[in-house]
Amino acid sequence: MSFISARRTGRQVSRQFTGRDLAVLGVLLGIPVLLDIAIVWGPTFASVVLSFTSWDGIGDIKWVGTQNYANLFTNYPQFWPAARHNLLWLAFLGLVAAPFGLLLAVLIDRGVRFSRFYQSTLYMPVVLSLAVVGFIAQLIFSRDQGALNAVIGNTKSPTDWLGDPSLNIWVVLLAAAWRHTGYVMILYLAGLKAVDPSLKEAAAIDGAGEAQTFFRIVFPTLRPVNVIVGVITVIESLRAFDIVYAVNHGRNGLELLSVLVTDNIIGEASRIGFGSAIAVVLLALSLGFVVTYLVQELRGEKNR
Repeated sequence: MSFISARRTGRQVSRQFTGRDLAVLGVLLGIPVLLDIAIVWGPTFASVVLSFTSWDGIGDIKWVGTQNYANLFTNYPQFWPAARHNLLWLAFLGLVAAPFGLLLAVLIDRGVRFSRFYQSTLYMPVVLSLAVVGFIAQLIFSRDQGALNAVIGNTKSPTDWLGDPSLNIWVVLLAAAWRHTGYVMILYLAGLKAVDPSLKEAAAIDGAGEAQTFFRIVFPTLRPVNVIVGVITVIESLRAFDIVYAVNHGRNGLELLSVLVTDNIIGEASRIGFGSAIAVVLLALSLGFVVTYLVQELRGEKNR
């Protein structure tokens, strides 16, 4: 029965997938799933298993149970400073860089002059890798050849911005925030462009000021963007590696969990089991923050 005659008789035609259609769907869906399992979930599961073993990558694998985690929490001095630095990284990007990116997006959305130039300039650091940002930080904050000490005239007793453990973490955080702010700005700017102008007009008619309109009308409509920004901020904070490794290999005040994983797995020690335990802790932190944030956002969406 043809499609036209089926419409005339009020019947619906259910299209059957041919073997070729199923083969195409299998290839299009199967290959990405297999790649995801092989590249992401396979190594993740292997890391979890190896975290309970002792292995140098060459000899036999020995099962040690939770010994790696016990040593990590009690007998590894670098762990707790690295964990604090990762949490500090998360707090700084979440409470400083992300709100500042939102502020820039609001200012540009209001139609300031040369807005295109500002968007391009502020977004430019996003296209740079964190390793390149680290090299730029060295050019600016280096003790002897850095531009900052030369500009402020501090050449006789220059400040060691990157060598002083009480300063270098804040300097690197500023460099990382410089890159993160542009990314957040573009996301919020896209969200602000999608806000219905009639909502702002209705709020203005009701006598609401600009601040009231933003926090009570505009910002709640940006909830999907808030979710994206929150997840990206958590991921960027906990996977940070390139910038500190480019500055001083993640030592002397710039310890991060990702650096400890690298030092133990591919370093001279080759403690793959112990390094996998650190990676599992980092994975647990990432999933904990992301899942908690998403659950809170979804609950807030249902209660609206």
